[in-house]
Amino acid sequence: MLLLVLQSEGSSPGRQGFKMGVSADGDMQGSIGGGIMEHKLVEKARTLLDQGHPEVSTMWQHHNKTQPTDRSGMICSGSQRIAFVPLMQHDLPLLEIILEKKTPLWLKVTENGPSLTDAGAEDITLTENDQHRWEYIEQLHRQPVAHIFGGGHVGLALSEMLHFLGFYVKIYDDREALNTLEQNQFADEKHVVAYDRIGDFLHCDPADYAIIMTIGYRNDQLLLRQLVQRPWKYIGMLGSAAKIEVLKMEMAEEGFDEAFWRGVSAPIGLPISSKTPQEIAVSIAAEIIRVKNRLSDE
Repeated sequence: MLLLVLQSEGSSPGRQGFKMGVSADGDMQGSIGGGIMEHKLVEKARTLLDQGHPEVSTMWQHHNKTQPTDRSGMICSGSQRIAFVPLMQHDLPLLEIILEKKTPLWLKVTENGPSLTDAGAEDITLTENDQHRWEYIEQLHRQPVAHIFGGGHVGLALSEMLHFLGFYVKIYDDREALNTLEQNQFADEKHVVAYDRIGDFLHCDPADYAIIMTIGYRNDQLLLRQLVQRPWKYIGMLGSAAKIEVLKMEMAEEGFDEAFWRGVSAPIGLPISSKTPQEIAVSIAAEIIRVKNRLSDE
């Protein structure tokens, strides 16, 4: 049984698009928000499986004990609507296509079950008509991509963190045989390339993230001039406030004014007084997560 959060409101622990798989033999994957609510809905899914229930069904869960019905048992406020989608033998070919991960696909779920379509929006869409018929569409296989420029200790720590957060990580450095780059087992791609040629080398998308953290501010400046010629979802640069001010003064003569710098996160990361490479990576990853999730929170 696929448990799918169709929509969420307020401070709901399960956000739209959260998924969980529950099998009849007790295996579970994913999460729809955790807590007593998830435990209860897993049991409901198992009951439906035991009964051989063939139909897609939905239910609301309200995280507020003052609600007259459909209380989740949690008190964090907000609500979420969950679909129970039976996965039958005839759905196996569909699941195999999804697992191949070869091309972007859009998952469509309706009262009739799951299917795939080859066109849709970047964001999740949920439509419902007057007859309460609904259609949920979500793009699959659009893994967020992070480009890290600088393969040193912080680059290694950030690669590890973003890898476990589900990012596809590309890391670049201009130094041959760099030990931290060789040790990096978390980056999906590792490239040794001259920074002055990075503009010709890059393959990126407007939804990608760019993080500049080279060995020196001259390299940072060289990269920044090239990277800003492309659209990014996020671009940030590591460095002290003093270093950033020097860069601003030098680049002001080239026309890089305050309006330009408002589109660059510099110094990069949330201000948590981080010291070690791992702590710095935490602050940067937290800022990137905030950017990534901003639209869903608005």
